[in-house]
Amino acid sequence: MFTLLGFKVHVQPGFVMFMALIVIVYGDEFGLWLAGAIAVFTIIHELGHAVSARRNGAHAEISLGFLAGYASYAPTRPISRLGHAVISFSGPGIHIASSMALLLALGANPLDRSSFDANAATSAIWWAGPVIGALNLIPILPLDGGHIVLQGLDHLFPGRSDRIMLLFSITVTGIAAAVMFVSPNLRGFGIFIAFLMVTQLQMLGASKEPQSPWISANNALEAGKENRARRLLVAALSHSRPDAVPMALALESGQLRALVELLPDPKPFGDPTNEYLLANILISLGEFEDAAHYAAGSFERNPNTLSASAVARASGALGDQRTAIGWLRAAANVGTSPAGLASVIDGSPELIGLREHPEVQAIRRTLSRV
Repeated sequence: MFTLLGFKVHVQPGFVMFMALIVIVYGDEFGLWLAGAIAVFTIIHELGHAVSARRNGAHAEISLGFLAGYASYAPTRPISRLGHAVISFSGPGIHIASSMALLLALGANPLDRSSFDANAATSAIWWAGPVIGALNLIPILPLDGGHIVLQGLDHLFPGRSDRIMLLFSITVTGIAAAVMFVSPNLRGFGIFIAFLMVTQLQMLGASKEPQSPWISANNALEAGKENRARRLLVAALSHSRPDAVPMALALESGQLRALVELLPDPKPFGDPTNEYLLANILISLGEFEDAAHYAAGSFERNPNTLSASAVARASGALGDQRTAIGWLRAAANVGTSPAGLASVIDGSPELIGLREHPEVQAIRRTLSRV
């Protein structure tokens, strides 16, 4: 590890191995120049990302690995979609600009192949500079061009843009691999295509793991994408998914409060599962009155045991025993989740003072017979 322009640069063994592999494969002066040019322009490329991220208020570090380098950054303030797109473009932008300037300084015309092919140095710089820089702007993941397009897609398809872009990228890469297979002139790009395909399949496997939209929103918020986090939450609360089940949220109260503060007022309705989760989050944050009103509104739109029990819990926390008992009775009468209601009565701290109440015990006994 070393520091460059204030950024920590982590050099992994794979990066050195890849440079050595290039020299071994070509075994001539061109190979030496190509390895050196790729190393230098990779660092310049990642510095472009890192400097742009820092200008947008993020802390950035650079890692150099086998076949690729990358700049990771942690925002210290919200970054707009345009800001993220600029960060993605800055790497290939400075990569192409600096390599073109170097070729011109060496007396080579980057647009005239006979000019830069005159010697090993300018030929290697052309391939490692403008060519690789331009390839990074192809609009597929995990390339920078794909991340730029992803920012626009996220505005149109909140919560689904990543998977849409990934499936598109796999399709385009597969077509490119087929074309490369039948065209001998393109087989030199085999390593590049293989790298893309392996990375995309890894991303696809990771995307299949179920994740609560609340976790996704928290990740977006921590990455400085406040608008995206808000869109994810609003979409989750507004669009019904009948097959969805409540998922445990491994988030701290501070993270949950930050997410709740993103929501518009009045809070969205539409998906009973996420409505129930929001009511529970409000209860956990001590927002009992807000939780009671929201859960009651959810019950009115879609009568079910869990939303009614959430109103009962919030009412119990507010000390309104009559209202709490009334909602427990409503929860039992709906009968959509007797086991869930039994668990609420037995385990909710908000109902401790009501468990010995004769009416609550009577409700509990009816649940035991189900």
